[in-house]
Amino acid sequence: MAPSPAGFRVRRVYDPPEPADGVRVLADRLWPRGLSKERAAIDEWPKELTPTGELRAFHHAHPERQAEFEQRYQAELSAPEHADAVRRLRELAAAGPVTLLTAVKDPDRSHVRVLLARLEG
Repeated sequence: MAPSPAGFRVRRVYDPPEPADGVRVLADRLWPRGLSKERAAIDEWPKELTPTGELRAFHHAHPERQAEFEQRYQAELSAPEHADAVRRLRELAAAGPVTLLTAVKDPDRSHVRVLLARLEG
């Protein structure tokens, strides 16, 4: 996925790091299966910006309810306790490129798209 105007881009965490990645941010709640910390080269891991365990379970059980999942996740991200983490990533993007990394095979049908919209909004 190409960088957004705000300086964010999305890549799979299993892809090798690139110099253009800038700050590498893991956007998943769980550590990617079979990937060492050295190979992942993660700079930030704001777990508080990932969907709660309950919401993740809902999304996996009801993939056909993507719109409802996105609304519920947007509500989670809008909670005041997430403001500092959102601000931190926005500040990083203002200073240079930030790559949101995920283990999901289709980031466009995952929480990452919702997180990206929140960070850019």
